Amino acid sequence: MSEQELFRQYVKEVSEWGTQVEQILLQRDDGMVHRDIAALLSYIDKHEGEWTEADIYDLQRMVDEAHEKATAILANEPLADEGEEIGEEGERSQTYIAAGRHVLPPLPYSYDALEPYISKEIMQLHHTKHHQSYVDGLNKAEKMMKKARETNNYELLKHWEREAAFHGSGHYLHTIFWNNMHPKGGGEPHGELLEQIKRDFGSFERFKRHFTEAAKSAEGVGWALLVWSPRSHRLEILQTEKHQFMTQWDTIPLLVLDVWEHAYYLQYKSDRAAYINNWWNVVHWRDVEERFAQAQKLRWKPF
Repeated sequence: MSEQELFRQYVKEVSEWGTQVEQILLQRDDGMVHRDIAALLSYIDKHEGEWTEADIYDLQRMVDEAHEKATAILANEPLADEGEEIGEEGERSQTYIAAGRHVLPPLPYSYDALEPYISKEIMQLHHTKHHQSYVDGLNKAEKMMKKARETNNYELLKHWEREAAFHGSGHYLHTIFWNNMHPKGGGEPHGELLEQIKRDFGSFERFKRHFTEAAKSAEGVGWALLVWSPRSHRLEILQTEKHQFMTQWDTIPLLVLDVWEHAYYLQYKSDRAAYINNWWNVVHWRDVEERFAQAQKLRWKPF
């Protein structure tokens, strides 16, 4: 598939998503969000000629601006007016996502932003195809389980539970993964996270080597993850195969690395080690630090 075909496919998916949201808005009279969606659809309709990188980047920014509001609408929850103070209950309602209403999050940067370490072609396919398929699969599984509850027919429950675990894990891990990277990433973390890494792994270099080896040795298709354990009050490095396997419950992912072949094969072929070594240059430590600051607030009684 050519670059223009990829762009057009992405634009088509954005347009379909925006149209679905707009149809719901017609029944709710949510003018604030309607303006965002209308501007997005108008931008697509008025575009002429080929889609350039700059065009796609502008489109992504518009999607990003509408995404949070639209998610709340898709969840059939009320939105606060602009400038209105949002209380704790209102904040919960804005972040609530009803079953089967997940949407593909926009990337926080352009598709070519991570080059030369991760190519534009990989990022486009990874985001618009692979991640989208997890969103679609999770939505379908949740809708089918909702239907099972409504009809009291649980004959295929095992299948849909497996589908929800597989696609849901793929959706949530990829959402973390995109934000774990940044064009100006690399280097080392700072503050409390760095001190915790030194405490739990001996040094940053030992942590980096351990994480690298875990990523290299993950069997077949899987992930390497740095997690916070509220039970043991420390950081741990885990491997997972096919997202939902070999995980440890009660831990919170902070830094994740996708080592499925679709994440690197077009650029690195079978050289997974080179992909991993180069990936360290785009690690967004500020994002990891923010996740750690939130995660360490959760502490369970140690056993």
